[in-house]
Amino acid sequence: MPKIVDHEKRKIKIAEATWKVIVDEGLEQATVRKIAKVADMSVGSLRHYFSTQSELFAFSMKLVSDRVRNRAENKYYDGPPLESMQELLSEFLPIDEERRIEMEVWMVFSSKTLVDPNLKALSQEVYDEMHRASKMVVEGLIESGLASQALNKSLEIERLYALIDGMALHGILHPDRFSVEKMQTTLKYHLKALCN
Repeated sequence: MPKIVDHEKRKIKIAEATWKVIVDEGLEQATVRKIAKVADMSVGSLRHYFSTQSELFAFSMKLVSDRVRNRAENKYYDGPPLESMQELLSEFLPIDEERRIEMEVWMVFSSKTLVDPNLKALSQEVYDEMHRASKMVVEGLIESGLASQALNKSLEIERLYALIDGMALHGILHPDRFSVEKMQTTLKYHLKALCN
């Protein structure tokens, strides 16, 4: 009986191998040959799924986006409002090993968006999702009556969005100076400041 291959699982395995090479050795070393080796398959088999490196990178980048979105959408937020909002926004921060790898890979791919139009569109989607999460939090504060009366909704959405994006970047580039604890404390402080 012929072996049944789950093609979607195989593509995910290849994307995760791509992530591993990027995290361990950098984007420059993410060759098809090296990725195939880490995925434990032949170059020909890998090419069956992704005919170009750009196509492989786009799928790998989209997998990061999908995982962040799925976690955020499928989490049960049952704590106090500010804690739930912090949990939602923390999905975009490198607060554990899984998210650190995703964010690191995302940052590396983001640099490729300057030269690869396929990746640029994907990058915009993720930044739009982060912006929507920021908007949802600020609007949630207003609707629940927690927000400061002087709060400027549109400016606070942009400021929260910039804060999350900046903390993610610093958490990846300078984890010794911008620890998980510091990210969480800063986010908590900022959310409380919106309520004063």
